[in-house]
Amino acid sequence: MKFEDLLLEIGGFGRFQILILFILCLPRINLPMHFLLHNFLAATPSHHCAIPHQEAFVNLTMEEVLLISIPREPDGTFKSCEMFLQPQFHLLLNSSLQPENNSIIQHCQHGWVYDHSQFTSTISTQWDLVCEQRGLNQATATIFFIGVTIGAVVFGYLSDRFGRKAMLLVSLVFSVIFGMLSAASVSYSMLAITRTLTGVALSGVSLIVLPLGMEWVDVQHRTFSGILTSIFWSIGNMLLAMVAYLVREWHWLLVAVTGPCLLSIVCLWWVPESARWLIANGKVKQAHRHLLRCARMNGRKDFTVSPEALRRMAAEKKPGGSYSYISLFRTPVLRKISLCSGAVWFGVAFSYYGMSMNLTGFGLNMYLSQFVFGVIEIPAKMIIYVLVNRVGRRQSQAWTLILTGLCIGANVIIPKSLTSLRSVVAIMGKGFSEAAFTTVFLYTSELYPTVLRQNGMGYTSFVARLGGALAPLVFLLDEVWKSLPEVTYCGVAVCCGSVAFLLPETLNVRLPEGIEDIE
Repeated sequence: MKFEDLLLEIGGFGRFQILILFILCLPRINLPMHFLLHNFLAATPSHHCAIPHQEAFVNLTMEEVLLISIPREPDGTFKSCEMFLQPQFHLLLNSSLQPENNSIIQHCQHGWVYDHSQFTSTISTQWDLVCEQRGLNQATATIFFIGVTIGAVVFGYLSDRFGRKAMLLVSLVFSVIFGMLSAASVSYSMLAITRTLTGVALSGVSLIVLPLGMEWVDVQHRTFSGILTSIFWSIGNMLLAMVAYLVREWHWLLVAVTGPCLLSIVCLWWVPESARWLIANGKVKQAHRHLLRCARMNGRKDFTVSPEALRRMAAEKKPGGSYSYISLFRTPVLRKISLCSGAVWFGVAFSYYGMSMNLTGFGLNMYLSQFVFGVIEIPAKMIIYVLVNRVGRRQSQAWTLILTGLCIGANVIIPKSLTSLRSVVAIMGKGFSEAAFTTVFLYTSELYPTVLRQNGMGYTSFVARLGGALAPLVFLLDEVWKSLPEVTYCGVAVCCGSVAFLLPETLNVRLPEGIEDIE
């Protein structure tokens, strides 16, 4: 007997599964609020060099002081990182005569003055992470994703070893602890360390939520469940825009996005451990109890299965030894799946976070951009729900990622004067990007056998987070060539999307239980 047959007897998608999925969607909402928090946490408002007071400035307005103290950009705005060595009083007579001699210009010597009209404070204004320190500001996102990368490996292994539910609870508890410590940071170093550890903890949530729900759902409703869970990511995206709009001070913003984890911890009480995992690991009594509860809630009161039958199933599927990440590369078919799915995940995450962290290039204010990007994702998920069931997982995965890259590349060529066209292409690109991300979560959970599923998800999530960690740093390449970041995102997305054609199709295929089912 296969576990899929058991699911048919107890109800593969009834009240029991709907309750589990709803509860697991709560932590899912919280994830984008942290993963995309960098857009607001580290936002850099307009700024200029601080000008020390001089007696000669007594009768001048602030605008005149800036005029004689700070050079201008070609568009007439004051430069953010430079000031004159000495006040240029002749500019009061004719401000268009900007000095061309760079020897009278120096970097800011007395700190910066920030525009606080949009943000009360961010980490940029708190620790002056601008100009020469701009790299440290971008690195804040990178170190968070490095934590997420480490967490993918750690929790992928631990959840296969000690169970999905126990590790999800550990992840949520540590997310609250380190999230609150981040909010209390008194130095950049403390923030960097606590954000990294928050990333490690949240990675467990990201990794475990989908498989835990999917392992209770039958084949027919697997796609629907995956799409439903991912819609709550988009809701989290929209909520982040609203929370960030209401909370403009970075300490309290961190508190606001971390607090909901407490609700998830409370609600987790009603979520059972995966019976599929319990049987695969020989924990028959617990599995039997959860299966009976599921049958009762779904109205299948005539369901009976003996613990002995489950023991026989466990004996058939009991791991022949302990599995590790090395097991993903030991056999030929699994090795090919692991290498190709790793490449696809890297491309999906790299392009998704590249687009999501470029809010100011969208033509709207950043709060509206964040909200619109969240709204765009929902129709993209609806369309992909139809596509993955009609044309299959493989074709959907490959083409959504390739089209994401082509949209990013198109905006390199389209003139900046055509703002409406550029906005439409950016919206399409974000939609394709989200469709690719939705598909890859569903697709990967179907590619790996139960005994290695969390290891497989952990490995691919590790590679994806490498993509997420590198994505913010690519913006620094604009100093080499203005369009180099977009060209990089485009090239990676198209190449990685092409690799998806090498993966096997999983549409309407039973979830594999052991390695022999794959090979």
